[in-house]
Amino acid sequence: MEPTFRSAVPTFVVSEVAATARWYAENLGFRIAGHVPAVEPWAYASLMLGSAELMLLRAEGDAHPQVTPGRPWGPWNAYLRMDGVRAYYERMEGHAFVTGELRKQSYGDWEFEVRDPNGYILVFGGDVAIPKLSAGST
Repeated sequence: MEPTFRSAVPTFVVSEVAATARWYAENLGFRIAGHVPAVEPWAYASLMLGSAELMLLRAEGDAHPQVTPGRPWGPWNAYLRMDGVRAYYERMEGHAFVTGELRKQSYGDWEFEVRDPNGYILVFGGDVAIPKLSAGST
């Protein structure tokens, strides 16, 4: 039998797993699918948003690897392909964690970025053929 790969799961190293997991649930709509141990402080959590998954692992201190100097255009820590990106953006628009407007890229996807409390950047993108945006959007 040939191996079959189902997905790749971004894993973010953070100092406060439970607080970060709650932030993802409250602000982005993720579901906390599991965590270890049963009581805080958690060492691990799995987060789900539809079929997309993120994992959080605990490390003491400033856990987020600083990669920005090596990538002046900005690091992307996870790219979440989706349908309905405009509707999702409209739910997030105006929040400080949204780092830019929804915009069409040269390769056809519509995208926007979110920065989590640990500095990780998630890009939500998709909908190559998206309905016309409201006035003021690009």
